[in-house]
Amino acid sequence: MLIDLSIVPLGQAHASDQLAEVIDLIDASGLSYQLTPTGTCIEGNWEDVMQVARRCHERVKRGSPHVLTLIRIEDDFEETDKLHRNVASVCEKLACHATADDVPGIHV
Repeated sequence: MLIDLSIVPLGQAHASDQLAEVIDLIDASGLSYQLTPTGTCIEGNWEDVMQVARRCHERVKRGSPHVLTLIRIEDDFEETDKLHRNVASVCEKLACHATADDVPGIHV
């Protein structure tokens, strides 16, 4: 399963410190993830990804009076390693010589 997690602390001029802490939480989870300009794609089973999403939301809520959290879910029971395979598929079609392991931002 993949989730695309976006957390927006509202009512603050700068949110980068809080968002860096969110990435630290995701990294510490041991789940595969990819940081994007608008969120983070996380791969794992339902319980693990939802637990990480909840922790991230709660962390930002401690420092912000108003938090907007968006979660987009791709649940494909038969697929595994979609984070890497989706990126690798695009690279292949573009005829680039990189593999998914070479793409910046993917962490396993």
